[in-house]
Amino acid sequence: MNVQQDEIYDGGLDKRQKPSRLSDIVRSMDTSQDTTIGELADSLGERAFGALMFIFAVPNAIPTPPGTSAILGLPLVILTWQVLVGRQTLWLPEVVRKRRISKEMLHAFVTKVTPIMAKLERVLKPRLGFIVTSDIAERLIGLVAFPLALILFLPIPFGNIPPAAAIACLALGLAERDGLAVIVGYVLSAASVAILAAVSSALYAGVVAFFQALFGV
Repeated sequence: MNVQQDEIYDGGLDKRQKPSRLSDIVRSMDTSQDTTIGELADSLGERAFGALMFIFAVPNAIPTPPGTSAILGLPLVILTWQVLVGRQTLWLPEVVRKRRISKEMLHAFVTKVTPIMAKLERVLKPRLGFIVTSDIAERLIGLVAFPLALILFLPIPFGNIPPAAAIACLALGLAERDGLAVIVGYVLSAASVAILAAVSSALYAGVVAFFQALFGV
């Protein structure tokens, strides 16, 4: 994956062979019928892990039909784990591959994400390569993204948006080889953990106060 991407950005391949950017990938999705996660993954072929991480993460950071996190959360956990361990090809268990994604969910995703991606791609570019291009750098991205994916997968009310945004930013950096985007993703990751910790502490304090008032202890 590293060699292929580096060759592309170093001009080693003909421009006609250069993969489409993420907005092109999203725009080309067929929203006229339901699909499965397996079909979606297969349609991306040899795309970088970053593209899949983005596609699975970003719907949880924007308003989408209910049930999105339940459908896309598990494959995101599996995907980020594979980035963490340094796997070069995507593997998904059959039970995940067969999960269906409705055409309504796909349409909402494509409609809302494509304009955002087009704007982001104006500033995304290969830079600060040492933060994103080495095997250690990619594993570090997986190390940060994996626990965030676990948090996203949990049924925490409104708790999926911060980690999803952080993972999406890390995915953009990984896909576009943009070290600055990865740095922003790390900052958002830290902020996500801080926000969730504060919310958890507040909920715990509220529960304790409730039982103290109820039972007078």
